[in-house]
Parts: sequence; C-alpha cells; structure tokens
Amino acid sequence: MSKHDRLIRRLPSKPKDFTWSELVSLMLAFGFDMEKSSGSGRKFIQKETEAVLFIHEPHPSKVLKPYQVRDAVTLLEREGFIK
Repeated sequence: MSKHDRLIRRLPSKPKDFTWSELVSLMLAFGFDMEKSSGSGRKFIQKETEAVLFIHEPHPSKVLKPYQVRDAVTLLEREGFIK
C-alpha cells in the first residue's frame, strides 16, 4: 500500500494527528494546486473541477486542527476523491 493510499484511508476517520505535510501531499496527489494567500492562508484549487479549499497553515505545530481536517474531508467527499 502506497503512502497516498494510507493517507486516503486514514483521513476520513478524522485523526487528531493529521499533519500539514500529509494534507499537502494528499491534495497535490488529487490534482490540487496550492496558492499562498496573506499570512498563513493557503488555497488549494483543483485543476479540473475548480473546487477550492481555503485553510490556514498551522504553526508553530504542524498538526491540523479538528475543523481543518473536517473541512478537508467534506470537500474531498463532495468532489468524489474519498468515500
């Protein structure tokens, strides 16, 4: 099982230790581009569907907040990338 497969299986359970680098890796694998916004704001835009996830990069900890994981799961489920 590849790293992306493990992340795809793990994310829907909304883990409390999902990291920023794991999210970036997964979003890029699903064809999203990441654009920097002001400050720590980041926008993931899917190239084909134009779906957008706006999220703040967590700092100093690199672990995502529960609402950030929930927002990512909701978008990826709605767009059909995960179940």
